[in-house]
Amino acid sequence: MQHTMRSFIVLALSAAGLSLIASAVVQRAKADAWDKMTYVTIHEKIIAGNQVLEPGTYVWRLMDSQSDRHVVQILNQEQNHIYETILAIPNYRLQPTGDSRFAFWETPPGVPKAVRAWFYPGDNFGQEFKYPKKLIAQLASAAPVPIPTAYKEPEPAPEPTPVATAEPQPQPAPATPEPAPEPAPQPTPQASDQNPAPAPQSLPKTASNTPLIGLLGLMSLGIAGAISFAAKRS
Repeated sequence: MQHTMRSFIVLALSAAGLSLIASAVVQRAKADAWDKMTYVTIHEKIIAGNQVLEPGTYVWRLMDSQSDRHVVQILNQEQNHIYETILAIPNYRLQPTGDSRFAFWETPPGVPKAVRAWFYPGDNFGQEFKYPKKLIAQLASAAPVPIPTAYKEPEPAPEPTPVATAEPQPQPAPATPEPAPEPAPQPTPQASDQNPAPAPQSLPKTASNTPLIGLLGLMSLGIAGAISFAAKRS
């Protein structure tokens, strides 16, 4: 009888323990479904929001809020430090999966990948993060430029040898033409005061002197007329 009672008590305690464990698991599952808490292990730097996460294990979850179900918190593994709080927007996928999925934005070379969306296992709706323009611009400006292995410094080009050029000879100034001398005034020819007297003609001695006297008179008259004409012109 006592053995039977002990067996019954053991069975009852076992059932009670199992029920407590089952209720704790159910509560934990409900809590995980509510805040979407997920342990995420990364092996290289990534950008989440405006924070660069180093390699390690982090806890991703939704903030406990009834009004906004798109506020993502990223904590350390012990959940005693919040690295980043991100205000996300809804993102939809057609085919849900049984594990957490992440999508990434494209970033410039040398810049860590930026998380674009996070999907909790079994959900069609996920959380999409904005593109962190300012942070990526800062990281891109500080990222070293990759140098190819076979890169060689270009040899400086030799300086060009100056070519001597003949200076143009100065052109002589055009000679100023000298003014032509004014022609000297030509003297006005003066009329001869006297016309040369014709040589007297010798008359035969046998003739009379009367024609000679008349001829001399005519010559006198001609000379007088010439002198009078010259006087009038002058």
